Formats: sequence, C-alpha cells, structure tokens
Amino acid sequence: MQPAPFRVLILSVSAGAGHQRAAEAIAAHAARHFPQAEIRHLDAMQFVSAAFRKLYTDLYLKLISKAPGLWGYLYQFSHDAQQDSKTERLRRALERLNARPLLKAVREYGADAVICTHFLPAEILSRLKHQRRLPCPVWVQITDFDLHRMWIQPGVAGYFAPNEEIAFRLRMHGVPAQRIHVTGIPLMPGFVHPPTRAHSFASLPLQAERPTLLLMSGGAGLGNAATLAEQLLQQRSDIQLIVLTGKNTLLLQQCQALQTRYPQRLLAVSFTSQVEHYMACADIVISKPGGLTSSECLAMGVPMIVHDPIPGQEERNANYLLEQGVALHAWDFPSLLYRLQTLLDQPDMMKRMCDKARALGRPAAALQVLHLVLSHADKKVTYESATPAAVNLPSDLCEPAGHRLCTGRNSD
Repeated sequence: MQPAPFRVLILSVSAGAGHQRAAEAIAAHAARHFPQAEIRHLDAMQFVSAAFRKLYTDLYLKLISKAPGLWGYLYQFSHDAQQDSKTERLRRALERLNARPLLKAVREYGADAVICTHFLPAEILSRLKHQRRLPCPVWVQITDFDLHRMWIQPGVAGYFAPNEEIAFRLRMHGVPAQRIHVTGIPLMPGFVHPPTRAHSFASLPLQAERPTLLLMSGGAGLGNAATLAEQLLQQRSDIQLIVLTGKNTLLLQQCQALQTRYPQRLLAVSFTSQVEHYMACADIVISKPGGLTSSECLAMGVPMIVHDPIPGQEERNANYLLEQGVALHAWDFPSLLYRLQTLLDQPDMMKRMCDKARALGRPAAALQVLHLVLSHADKKVTYESATPAAVNLPSDLCEPAGHRLCTGRNSD
C-alpha cells in the first residue's frame, strides 16, 4: 500500500497581495518538485466572520491608500504594544472568537504541517499549539525585510527569514538560532530559471534595443500609474514602458488608451502570473517596495526606483534596498526623472546595481522552505499521520554561482 502523502497546509491572508503570492509560490514549487507531498493553500479570511474580515482586509486597503500616515502609526503602535495591554487583550479576544473554524479546517484536511505567510494565522495556531489542540508543527514565512513583533509567536517550529538581519532580530527576540532559516521570500518557479531578454521580447510589440522601464502598480493596482506613464513618455522620447496594472480594470483601460497614442512605446498588461517575463525585458523597475516585488527584482538582478512606500513595512523594505545599493528613492516626478536620467546616463552605475541585486537574490527560496518542512516529515501527528520517504532536493536546483539556492542544509 502506498503511504499517505505528507499534507502541508499553507495559510495566507488576503490583506495585500504579497502574503498570497508567497503562499502560491510555495504551492507551485511543491507541485513541480515534491510529488510525495500534498499541498493546500487557504486564505485564513475564509474562516472568520464577515465583520472581522471586513475590518481586517478592507480597512487595511483603505488605510494604506487614503491614510498611510495613520497606518504607519498603527503599525508602530502594535509593534510596541505590551502583551498585557488592554488593546492587545482585546485584539487576542477577537482572534480567539475566530479560531475554531480555522482549527476545524486544519483538522479536516489532516495537515501534517502548516506554513503561515501572514502573522494572523500564525498567532491563532500558536495559541492552539499552546493549548495542545493542534498536533502538527507550524512554520512561519516572513514576507518583508522588516520584523514586526506579531510575527514572533511561541511554539513555532521554525521561521523562514528574508535575510540575515531579520534572522539577527529574531535571535534578539529570543528565538533559538536552530529555529531560524535564512531562505529569502518565496517566488514563483519562473524566477529560478528565468527567460532571457531576447526570448521575452520576441513575443512583445516593443524593441529590445530601447531602454525599457517596467512600471508596477502593485497587486491591487494602487497609485496613478497612467499619469506617471504619460509623463515619462513625454519627457523621454528614447524609452519604452511596460505597465503592469494588477487587477485594476480602470487603470488597464487608461493605459490601453495611452498605448494607442504611443504605439510601440507602451505595453499595458493586466494581472499576470508571468512577471518574470516582463522583468527580463526591464532595464529598470519603478515600483512601490513591497516585499515580494523587491525580492523578484533582486532575483532578476534589476535595479529599482522605489516610490511612495507604505509607512511601516514598505519603508523598511525601501531602507534595505537603498542600503544595499540596489535601488534609488523618488518622492515626486522631478526626482524620479532625475534618477532615471542618472541611471540611463551612467551604465556602469546601473551594472553595479544589477550585480549587487543579483548577489542578494534568492530565487529558490520556496524550494528551501519546502525542503526544510518536509525534512521534518518523520515527526508524526495524531490525525492521519504518515511518514513519506526521505526528501532530496532535485539536483538541478543546487546552488549555482551568484545565487543562494537550497543545498539540502541550512545554507545561511
């Protein structure tokens, strides 16, 4: 009889696109390279009340778009809050009211391990672990180059950190070093062996010889990307633009109208799962510094001009990119235009930024996450537990020069 598959449940939260994209990346790599594992990805917001879901997701999106300063205050306030404060006790009480449906989903699936790409399910499951109501290990994937206190939960089997600084900060918070693994942030399989520039341009109505900018509006299509694109095309006759509009249909329509006015200089692309193809064409990426987008640029070795970081996690992401010399920061259109001119006029500077970005990139982060989780498959749980065969990373995914890939051990 074939042994039952090792079941891994990935939990994300639909508040911003990054947490979901990290979860989807882990699931995609598992489907390709780990047939002995059965993977299911769930949005934790599916198991909470409608009122809690609206508060958690809708309020977040409204705050970051309409009142980013207030969001920054709440981000820091919740980071600094004492565990026994009234606000923290109230927040945990609200979460407890929503814990039972999530636990039921975990049990019904018969999860042998859970990976959380957001701190909310991690906190709920950590409490259930403490109460001995959840037998399987819980792993946490941090999805920004910042460590908010809510990521740190007792009883977690292990943490997947984006870089060495986050690992250091986890240790400073008392997390044992053996539970911290520097993997990077999970990216889709296309980033491990990305297409070439020539191959990607072959299917696009653009010219590979022109300087190409990739303008990313983010997963929710926030920001006035159409106006920015038009200004850039008016000011620089030598460039061409690829604009990713996300799920914002109005923005897509605006950019498509602009595309007719600037034929062969602008390409509008709606929500896509093949970001790596468009990044392969880009000389520079202009974007907000989300954790996933930043990691994608590092993996592709593309310099960034970051703008409008959300106070809190995106500001910390921007700081990291600037410190590492892989990005410039623009706060208005003149500063963006000046930085664009600087990079295009100084190819040596741009090459240095590309090299630094590529050295920091961790395109196979998801593979290392899966390898570490599945290497603990011999630790049985009390419901529908099974021990799969030993997990070995595919030989073609060992670490090449210039990339920090999974090596079958803790490489950092």
